[in-house]
Amino acid sequence: MGCDGGTIPKRHELVKGPRKVEKVDKVAELVARWFYCALSQEKLRRPIVACELGRLYNKDAIIEYLLDKSPDKAPMESAAHIKSIKNVTELKLVDNPAWGGDKESTKGDKYEDLQCARFLCPVVGLEMNGRHRFCFLRNCGCVFSERALKEIKSEVCHK
Repeated sequence: MGCDGGTIPKRHELVKGPRKVEKVDKVAELVARWFYCALSQEKLRRPIVACELGRLYNKDAIIEYLLDKSPDKAPMESAAHIKSIKNVTELKLVDNPAWGGDKESTKGDKYEDLQCARFLCPVVGLEMNGRHRFCFLRNCGCVFSERALKEIKSEVCHK
């Protein structure tokens, strides 16, 4: 323990202060929200659906969640508000031509740029990567950036 005449402990060695709060990496949080299913944590693949809270899901993961009626099933926090398939809207997304994604390499030996988004706004051309707000119309499922909806100022589908 020391104090045998050879060491003199300092205050910071004896007193433990409050632990520092770990900060969440914002880029990792955006990638998790915009590139992965909120229910199954798999990569988003078509068909993609969204709930009224704005969370993105793979449609097959939602269907499996709704069909699994076993009593020992733990309720998923990210989908507890979804009671029926009518609570989600299938999204009509526009592909980003700059995104190379899954087409180039399936081995996993390639660097995947997480800043380049898979989808974009058809009106303004903003990438859907989490830096800009996006909205979807519940009646048709079309997805636009909030900037495009403010510029056009109409509630009808732009397609």
